[in-house]
Amino acid sequence: MGALKAHEVARFLARPDITEGIFLAYGPDAGLVRETAQRLIRQLSGNDPESASLVTLDGAEIDADPSLLAVEARTVSLFGGKRIVRVRGAGKALVMPLSELKDDPAGAAIILEAGNLLPRDALRALVEGAKYGRALPCYPDSDETLQALIRETFNQQNIRIDADVVTTLREILGNDREITRRELEKLCLYAGGGGQLTREDVLLLCADNGMLVIDAILDATGSGHAEKLELALNRALSSAVDPQRLLAMGNLHFANLRRWRGEVDAGKTPRAVLDGLRPKPHFSRMAALEQQLRLWSDGALASASARLLAATSDSRRRPALAEPALRRTLLAICMMAAAH
Repeated sequence: MGALKAHEVARFLARPDITEGIFLAYGPDAGLVRETAQRLIRQLSGNDPESASLVTLDGAEIDADPSLLAVEARTVSLFGGKRIVRVRGAGKALVMPLSELKDDPAGAAIILEAGNLLPRDALRALVEGAKYGRALPCYPDSDETLQALIRETFNQQNIRIDADVVTTLREILGNDREITRRELEKLCLYAGGGGQLTREDVLLLCADNGMLVIDAILDATGSGHAEKLELALNRALSSAVDPQRLLAMGNLHFANLRRWRGEVDAGKTPRAVLDGLRPKPHFSRMAALEQQLRLWSDGALASASARLLAATSDSRRRPALAEPALRRTLLAICMMAAAH
């Protein structure tokens, strides 16, 4: 049977047990599906990839002409290299033309790329049941696989990383393999072979800088740091961040603080409250958020929220005055925090 488990795919790609037949890369992570197909093509091409005969088709092309797949698979390469047919956007319409190839691939490797397929899907069932068939599930990275990929990528380039680089990247990156690869390639290019990366490098190159500066504004306001607030506000507004967006984020932040403060008043420690949040705040903000939960009472948070709501209302009535209203309100709330 040709059904592999997700954790078996990497080992299979390193040493496939067959070199001809039907290979189905499928799953919800489109980036990982493409990467799996590309790695398999490189592996099956052998020591001389230039001699391989690679044909790339789209599923829609085969829908229009079902005989096309068999023709391409059975066409002998003029240069005698490995015959590889790659099909993107594979679907159940391929089942019929693949039926005549599954038991006799004639030396060709047919590599299919598909979306997430249920076990009962006709295409998946055909490949899994074929003697010369291997189905390779591609599911989003777990924490463990993503961290392993990050370390492996940097080790291959002989790039030294600070202790918190992997954790920072894990917090920033999602689970799409293609996006992850792009970000890692960008970091490798930045560091250069044999270079070094710090957490600050990662934040500079990979983080959502717009969101970072908003977090800086919110934490400076809630912690009572007027100078930091001024610097962060100037940076955001000079980058064309909408003042009304900042007011909306301020409303959300203080509403969250009030909700979390309610849990503290019920007996939890600030750290326990923050550790229980899903999604969990970025680890770089934990100390600032914990400090805010200790500084603010429920009554004071209610007063801060009222100020923000009033400023939001004023800015909507008079958009031209949104920036002065934002600055005035956040500074007033910052002073409230500083007074505690």
